[in-house]
Amino acid sequence: MQRSRPAKTVETAPTYRTFLSELLSFGFVGVVGTLIMIFGANLMRAWLGGSPITSVAIPTVVSTLASYGLNRFWVFRHRDSDGSGREVAVFFALNGVGLLITMLCTGFTYYALGLHGGVGFNAGLLAGVVFGAGFRYWSYKKWIFTPSAA
Repeated sequence: MQRSRPAKTVETAPTYRTFLSELLSFGFVGVVGTLIMIFGANLMRAWLGGSPITSVAIPTVVSTLASYGLNRFWVFRHRDSDGSGREVAVFFALNGVGLLITMLCTGFTYYALGLHGGVGFNAGLLAGVVFGAGFRYWSYKKWIFTPSAA
């Protein structure tokens, strides 16, 4: 007499463990990107002594390149990619919004509040990083790294 095995079920909804793993991995990538951006922004500000906006923009572009690679090939590797370049274009467009959020926070502390020292610069920078990261996580899951088809 042969026993029949129960059919395997395909789990389509993300589990708590998957969500937690994804969130922690995304957080790690965020820390790496943030370190690149903060150290780069402070180096540019010290070396160039120029606008806080320029000091934030260039390192953020470098950070974005690193973040895309880490997010696509590590954090969200289990999610679909259409391979058409749409994913890359949307990723960079959404990161442009994240960059704008960071530049607004940094510019606000510098131009509106008149905080021209290193502490004020970094406070605005960190506020922008926090708000920008929240936007990026939400938008990546919604529009870029979508769940795999079952």
